[in-house]
Amino acid sequence: QVQAVESGGGLVEPGGSLRLSCAASGFILSISFMDWYRQAPGKERELVARIGSGGGTTYADSVKGRFTISRGNAKTTVIYLQMSSLKPEDTAVYYCNTRGVTMTSRLFDVWGQGTLVTVSE
Repeated sequence: QVQAVESGGGLVEPGGSLRLSCAASGFILSISFMDWYRQAPGKERELVARIGSGGGTTYADSVKGRFTISRGNAKTTVIYLQMSSLKPEDTAVYYCNTRGVTMTSRLFDVWGQGTLVTVSE
């Protein structure tokens, strides 16, 4: 069974920075994508950033230039989301999503439990 666990959320003032982490674990053969999504109160979940198996990245327009998604140095099953110049509208629960193939040749599509980021004075 594959799991994804996020950490690093919290309260930060506008203009501040925060780094989120996501670690995928289990009998993973390969990962196709690892994504960060977020869901603000009363809004739909949206894709924030994606990193592919080759290291290519994509970002939502609302976070370009402020957020950076990256992998752990030695672990392709760990990703980070460095968030800078945070705004109150970045307040949301942030979720990690990972998709790939297990060692038993099964596809997986797993969500973490979410971590709350609050940007406020």
